[in-house]
Amino acid sequence: MSAWLRDNPEIRTIRMAACDLNGQARGKRVPSRFAGKIEEEGTRFPLSVLNLDIWGEDIEGSPLVFETGDADGVLRPTGRGFVPMPWLDAPTALLPLWMFDEQGRPFEGCPRHALAVVLDEYERRGWAPQVATELEFYLIDDSDEVLHPPRSPRSGKRREAGEILSLRTLDAFDAFFTDLYDACEAMDIPADAAISEAGTGQFEINMMHGPAMKAADDAWLFKLLVRGMARRHGFAASFMAKPYADDVGNGLHTHFSVLDARGNNIFDDASPEGSGFLRQAVAGCLAAMPDMTLILAPHANSYGRLVPGNHAPTGICWALENRTAAIRIPGGSPRARRIEHRVAGGDINPYLMIAAILGAALQGVEEQLEPPPPITGNAYELDLPQIPTCWQGAIDAFEHSPRMARIFRRGLIRNLTMTKRQEARRIAGLDEDAQMALYLDTV
Repeated sequence: MSAWLRDNPEIRTIRMAACDLNGQARGKRVPSRFAGKIEEEGTRFPLSVLNLDIWGEDIEGSPLVFETGDADGVLRPTGRGFVPMPWLDAPTALLPLWMFDEQGRPFEGCPRHALAVVLDEYERRGWAPQVATELEFYLIDDSDEVLHPPRSPRSGKRREAGEILSLRTLDAFDAFFTDLYDACEAMDIPADAAISEAGTGQFEINMMHGPAMKAADDAWLFKLLVRGMARRHGFAASFMAKPYADDVGNGLHTHFSVLDARGNNIFDDASPEGSGFLRQAVAGCLAAMPDMTLILAPHANSYGRLVPGNHAPTGICWALENRTAAIRIPGGSPRARRIEHRVAGGDINPYLMIAAILGAALQGVEEQLEPPPPITGNAYELDLPQIPTCWQGAIDAFEHSPRMARIFRRGLIRNLTMTKRQEARRIAGLDEDAQMALYLDTV
């Protein structure tokens, strides 16, 4: 038994789970007395479990199902160790896993391995990406047919406006946020500032910078935690990109820099604009943006967020200290010079998103690409190439992209595009209410 479980004898059950292509936790529940065996030997799921659609169903025609007998893969601990699940009634811990094949090779369809492949390329250069995420979500009262912001436990009133950076709004849900931050500390999730956002009932919590893989793990675990803790407090939390047609969507902004072997930030040349490496990385992100849109906007609902003038980027461009651009270079100390990628919605898979962004940036460096001049002013009013707004077009572009083929393994590209085409066929027959019911608690 691990030292953590010995130090936490109250833990009664274990959830062991891996992240599938849609960011869903797939796994099993076992009594805590069997946890030691899982730590040492892992467990087994069908390989196809990491390639289910958003309903949790098999992909028709997938080579992972009947064609190969629905063969098992081997799930092993990621190294994160056990983390508590304080939103559940019984004392419970989660053991995060990732998938290997029978010969011990990383499974191509595992999103965590997809990120590991990209990070290996950085490591070969002696570089280490540092990543931080900003996660937006709505608190929602879904007890009625019509969605509303939840009533404040303090006043009993509903929030009626965005109230950006309102302390009063944060205080109205103080019990929820206190429990959430306590849980983040217990789960080793580096949650930093919380703010009220532009949407009615919308909030954002920022993560501290850290190694890219841990940042992806943290984002995945944080989304599980927020949804679970909200239910414990009597309402829902949703990261779906566009829960309200007439309000702003949920984004997931990603900040990253790169440290060399001596710990120096390669984006820093003491200037506000950043180094040549920064410009090349920006150029790579811009060049790959049309083809990686499926990763940044993976669901039918995702595209409702990508509309002009609605706090989400639509033009493919970059800028210094300008939040209307898809790529922003924040100000501040040159030592902290970094790139902020602002396109992704809150409904993404964090492993695939960070893999795509870092992979595209590295392509820009390898090809020594130069970006166009940074824009100034309002990007929505400029004549710019546009981020794709069609889900089917994004699926096709991802599937056939030479740039994506250099970032992701062939098996993952096949699995993801088959998944999204199956989802697109089924969702075409659903009205907005049915789509809301599908996405609210899942993404």
